[in-house]
Amino acid sequence: MKRKGTTGDWLPLAKPGRVAPGEPTGETFDAACIDFENGIRVGNLEPHERITRILKYHLETVYSVPIVTDRWGRGVFWQWICWVPRPNREAKPVSHDANWGSAKFYITVNREERVFEPGMTVERGYISGPESRKSWGLKDDWDWHRLMRQCAKGSALDEELRRLLQIEGFAVSVRSGAGTVQLDARNFTSALQVRNAAKKCPPRDWAGVNVYYPMPEAEVRSCSGFELVKAVEGVFAQVVPAMNLCMQVPLGPGLIGR
Repeated sequence: MKRKGTTGDWLPLAKPGRVAPGEPTGETFDAACIDFENGIRVGNLEPHERITRILKYHLETVYSVPIVTDRWGRGVFWQWICWVPRPNREAKPVSHDANWGSAKFYITVNREERVFEPGMTVERGYISGPESRKSWGLKDDWDWHRLMRQCAKGSALDEELRRLLQIEGFAVSVRSGAGTVQLDARNFTSALQVRNAAKKCPPRDWAGVNVYYPMPEAEVRSCSGFELVKAVEGVFAQVVPAMNLCMQVPLGPGLIGR
C-alpha cells in the first residue's frame, strides 16, 4: 500500500508481526469485509477477525481508555460503525448513558459513490418535533455545541481542518435528510463553511458532521487486510486533534499522529 499525505508516515507500509493467537491486532482481517455492495461484514467471523474488535483493541491500547462500540445495521453486514471514548461520554451530566452526544471515530461504506470512509463524526440529533423529546434529541451537553463554537475563521479547528483537507487529503461532509454538503481541498475556505451548512440542516432531521479520509474501492482492493487496518488506525490518529476540540475529556497520545 502506498503512503498517503505529504508527511509520508501516517499510513505506513504495514507488515504483520508476531502476535499471540486470537489477539485482535488486524493480521487476520480480510479486506473483502469492506463490501461495496452490502456494507461492512461483521457476522460469521471469529472475534479477532472482526473490524469492530480489532479497532476497539487498538484504540484502548493506544489511548488507555475504555471504548464503546456502536453501530447502525443488523445481521452479517453493518452499514456504519463507531467507537466512542467512554470517559468523554460519562462526563456528560445529562447524556452519559447514550452515545449520540459524543464525538466518535467511525467507518462506513458509501455504496453509491463506492468509497470507504474512516474518520470522526459529531452528531446533532433532532432539534424540534416529536423525536427531539427522546434521548436522541439534541441536549445542552452534546459535543455538537463545542464543534459549532469552533467553526469559525482562525479557530483551532479551522487550522486542523485546513491541515487535514488541504495537506492530508481528507474531506468534510455535513449531512441531514435534506442532503449533504461536501468540502475538500478544492472548495474549503474555512471552518465557518461547516457552521453555515449545519444551520441549513432541517431541525426535524437527524444531522451530523463527518471528517474522513475517502478511500475509493480500487484503493481498498489494492490493500491487504492488515494494510487496511493500519490505514484506518493512521486516519484515526490524524483526526484526534480535531476531535479533542469537540470533547469534554480529550484523548492524549493520539496527538503524536500530527
